This record gives sequence, C-alpha cells and structure tokens, in this order.
Amino acid sequence: MAQNPARRVALTDAAVDVLAEQGARGLTFRAVDVRAGVPIGTASNYFAGRDALLDQTARHIHHRLTPDPVIIGELLRAPRDRALVTALMHDLVRRIDADRAGYLALLELRLEATRRPEIRALLTTTIREQLEANIAYHLDEGLPGDRETVVTLYLAMTGLLVEHLTLPGVLGPDALPALVGTLVARTVPGA
Repeated sequence: MAQNPARRVALTDAAVDVLAEQGARGLTFRAVDVRAGVPIGTASNYFAGRDALLDQTARHIHHRLTPDPVIIGELLRAPRDRALVTALMHDLVRRIDADRAGYLALLELRLEATRRPEIRALLTTTIREQLEANIAYHLDEGLPGDRETVVTLYLAMTGLLVEHLTLPGVLGPDALPALVGTLVARTVPGA
C-alpha cells in the first residue's frame, strides 16, 4: 500500500464527500479518485479494498468533526453551568454546519451499518468510544448533570442535527438556535 500521508488524507476527504453526495453505493475507488482529482487507480493503491476505504473513512469523519481545541479552551473559561453546555452545543452545530458533508457521510455509514455487520461493528465501536469520551469529558470538566444527562443530550442533539441537515424546512430556517437552548434547558439540570 502507498504511504503518502497527505494523499491518504486527501483521498479519505474525497471519500467523505462521495459518501455525502452519492451514498454508500456510490462510494467506489473511481469516484474517490475523480473527487480527489488524482489519476484513476490511485485510491486502490492506498486502500486494500472497499471495506478498508469505508473503515478509514469512518475513522476520518470523527477526526474532521473534532472540536477545535482553541475554541473549546475559550468556551471553558466560563462557569460550569447550563449556559456553558448551551454554548458547547452551539459550537457542535457550528462545526456540523461547517462540515455538512462529514455529518451526512456519517449518516450514510449508519445506514450502511444496517445492511453490513462489519460496518455495524466498526461504527458501533467508534460511536460508543466517542460517546464514552464525551461522557467522561463532561464529568471531568465539572459540567452540570450526570452520565444520563449526557446520553439524553446526545440523543436529542443527534435527532435535531439529522432533522436540520436532511429536512431543514420542517423546523424552519431560524428555529435551530432556540431549539438548542430548549434541549439543553430541558435536559441539563440548573444550578
């Protein structure tokens, strides 16, 4: 397998975009090569097969959606209260809006996981690890609430983000900021 890390990232980014635009069925080496603007056959030199491409793409999506440590550092200067959790959720929405393709690709992988046990196993492990890391972070940072608070907020925000990205007209163009506040207010205990 080829070992140019920058090209591997470019190919994986292209795979994320292909997943978001064409779904899992459209994710082929050729489609990735075209999207990345590289010679046909390049992706097959970097990934042993389609499963390896899906695996690396799933892992890369989470890297793309990771919070910016500088922004999080700024946010964490605030008191550990519901307002801070609201600000963190608004940052999540901002990141998802900035990388819509990343989140849509993740949704495509979730759908593919319903049909392919190996993708389900990989995605279950990855998502569970992310959720556990988020729970630990929330608790370690002294944010209000407990494990169940974080899980409930995760499920509520996931639903809100799916609605926002797939059928934005259902909630309307200006509803998202207020709904984020409402979700946090009804999920996270006050002072």
